[in-house]
Amino acid sequence: MMPEQMDVATQGIVDSMPSSLNHEIALTDNALTVLRKRYLLRGPDGEPVESPAQMFWRVASVVAAPDAEYVGEEQARATALSFYKLLTSFRFMPNSPTFTGAGTPLGQLAACFVLPIEDDMGRDPAGIFSTLRVAALLQQT
Repeated sequence: MMPEQMDVATQGIVDSMPSSLNHEIALTDNALTVLRKRYLLRGPDGEPVESPAQMFWRVASVVAAPDAEYVGEEQARATALSFYKLLTSFRFMPNSPTFTGAGTPLGQLAACFVLPIEDDMGRDPAGIFSTLRVAALLQQT
């Protein structure tokens, strides 16, 4: 999966990164190559437009953003900072879709989905064929 392009909303997330966090992260040459090829968001020219630190901040802020609705902006920012520290210390790494989807227009953070299937042999419109439709729509993302 190729990384998404950075849009205006994503740029806002990157711009919200505290300057104290925007520093070099100790990564191997191989890790940098993988990040550049698969995870760093790209500009219109196809080149990466964010640093590894900005990528980690993008992921941390998007994952923490729902906290704002329940416990306020200040706590959401604290959660983002905590998550950023976990990511940059390599104590926790989410799945690839979290890195490629966080802060992008699609916003997909998962690759696996569980769908209920009714055992109705196709007689009920809400049965197995309905699940097939949902699966096809998920596949489009």
